[in-house]
Amino acid sequence: MTARRWPVAVAGLGVSAAVLLALLAYGGAVDARALPGLPDPGPYVGWLLPVAKLATRIGAVATIGLLLAATALAPRGDGVLSPIAYRRLRAARWPALAWAAASVALLWLTLADLLGGPVTARAAVTFVTSVDLGRALGAAALLAVAVFVACTVTLRPTGGIVALVLALIAVTPPVFTGHAASAGDHQLAVSAQLLHVVPVTLWAGGLLALVLVGTARTADLSRAAGRLSRLAAWCLAAVAASGLLAASVRLGSWADLSGTRYGQLVLLKTALLGAAGYLGWRHRTRSLPRLRAGDRRAFVRLASVELLVFGAALGAAVALSRTPAPLGAESEDTATALLGFPMPPPLSAGALATRWLVDPLILAVTLGVAGAYLAGAWRLRRRGDRWPAARTAAFVAGCAVVVLATSSGLARYAPVLFSVHMVAHLLLGMVAPILLVLGAPVTLALRALPPAADPAWPGPREWLAAAVRSRPARLLGHPLVALAVYVGGMYAFYLTDLFALALRSHAAHLLMVAHFLLAGYLFFWVVVGLDPAPGHRPGPLPRMGLVLVSMALHAFLGLAIMQAGELFAGEWFTALPRDWGPSPAADQYVAGGIAWSFGELPTVVVLGALLRQWIRADEREQRRLDRAAARAEAGGGPDAHDAYNAWLAEVAERRH
Repeated sequence: MTARRWPVAVAGLGVSAAVLLALLAYGGAVDARALPGLPDPGPYVGWLLPVAKLATRIGAVATIGLLLAATALAPRGDGVLSPIAYRRLRAARWPALAWAAASVALLWLTLADLLGGPVTARAAVTFVTSVDLGRALGAAALLAVAVFVACTVTLRPTGGIVALVLALIAVTPPVFTGHAASAGDHQLAVSAQLLHVVPVTLWAGGLLALVLVGTARTADLSRAAGRLSRLAAWCLAAVAASGLLAASVRLGSWADLSGTRYGQLVLLKTALLGAAGYLGWRHRTRSLPRLRAGDRRAFVRLASVELLVFGAALGAAVALSRTPAPLGAESEDTATALLGFPMPPPLSAGALATRWLVDPLILAVTLGVAGAYLAGAWRLRRRGDRWPAARTAAFVAGCAVVVLATSSGLARYAPVLFSVHMVAHLLLGMVAPILLVLGAPVTLALRALPPAADPAWPGPREWLAAAVRSRPARLLGHPLVALAVYVGGMYAFYLTDLFALALRSHAAHLLMVAHFLLAGYLFFWVVVGLDPAPGHRPGPLPRMGLVLVSMALHAFLGLAIMQAGELFAGEWFTALPRDWGPSPAADQYVAGGIAWSFGELPTVVVLGALLRQWIRADEREQRRLDRAAARAEAGGGPDAHDAYNAWLAEVAERRH
């Protein structure tokens, strides 16, 4: 951090704290009293708790911003971090350490607020090990410490990427236990909050890093600012959409938007983020062209103002999280308390088609991936290159299956009926991955993405190629490893308490969806993938054997579910007040039958794809042989003919 720019950081902290304290007083958060029967924790806890929460937010923004600047907004060295990236990575240690300390303070103050009195070490240990809120705060603190360690020891870009991923994960645990998690439709609220918190942290953090830890070369700063500008545009779209969704869950009507303190704070926060978006547009149209011309001052001035706006927005966000919302968190019935929505009507085709339960996070990611694929195919077509329409259709159909399994009526009935959950699982773990793999997205990306103009500034194409060639990709791409991840994950999920955890926790549910989809994609990438593999891909017959083994193990799991003597996630399904449909035991039997029988159709599709690839490979090889024969005949003489026959014998021997 240069001496001329540290006042920007101090001013940002001051604006955040001032806005927070003013809005806490305005919103009435500090007037809240302890629960009935418990002593009042006192005014200090009421004021210090949101201050500690603001400190965690600022620590997260600074840490993630510096790590983003070190990995994606800085030039690369020859296999190691460049000097500017190294400085940013080392600078990220201290906000990470402050983030961890603030998380511990927040944990302690939160427990004091809940107990209404002093906190003992034994109570703190119990809170961290037994209460979801305590676990979330403890996990955030531990992950921040892990980021500090990673920033201290790493010297390579890969280590910086690991630290950035850990920091992004550390932001998420409190989201699953905050305001959004206690709301009705908490799946919608939590996913919207995730889609809000992560992008705004990347946006504000990247800007902070470029202002406070600049580069000596104006050209490098210009290139980094251009990359951040493109990222900020996507972040702004995600923040705007997710903010509207989150407000719709917490506000009962339009009148609450202006007639309640909570709604007024929502309007203020929206205005501040809108101002940040406007300043970002000014960057794109005014300061970046001047920066490319060699004038740094315009960018730094505008970015400093934007950081002050972000500071005010952070203060408003923390005050908003402490302000009572118009819609209370108390559920009206048992079904709503467990599911986040009222018990749906009896299962029918019409209910599955009309009663959608949209998950904004999964939907946004899926639509974004599908849009990127279509944009890549369109770019190839405009360039005059050919891209098979069948691949495009397969990939888009795979994305549609993901949306169907996670946001349609299947998503509403999956936590109610084990059989519906099993259908959604099989769509995510079998059908969607097969279609996505047959779309060959990696090949499309490598052909459509432009190569980096400067090797010191690798872009998405170089990052993707490096990921495909990396050691983790080679390990995961081994057929036996892919089979173990695919099948072992299924058995571990259903034969342990993970299934019940995914029903109770939206965080576990999102991880479940990610695992089913990614494990299935990994396995079918090895089996029928058209994309380049990091290692040696086995021949068609071994891959057919892998498919048959996986389907047999899947069917065996279905039989185990059918014949189980006790209920899977029995406490959950028996606690649901469902007065229609089959009993939990009968429904579990149906779920096992679906798992046992469903694998036949995907197996036929995969074997058909393998057979087609085999035939095409033989056709390509035959064409090569014909060309070799033509060249041999054109050369004339028995020596060329004998050489060609010897080559044919060598090819036949390799086949066997």
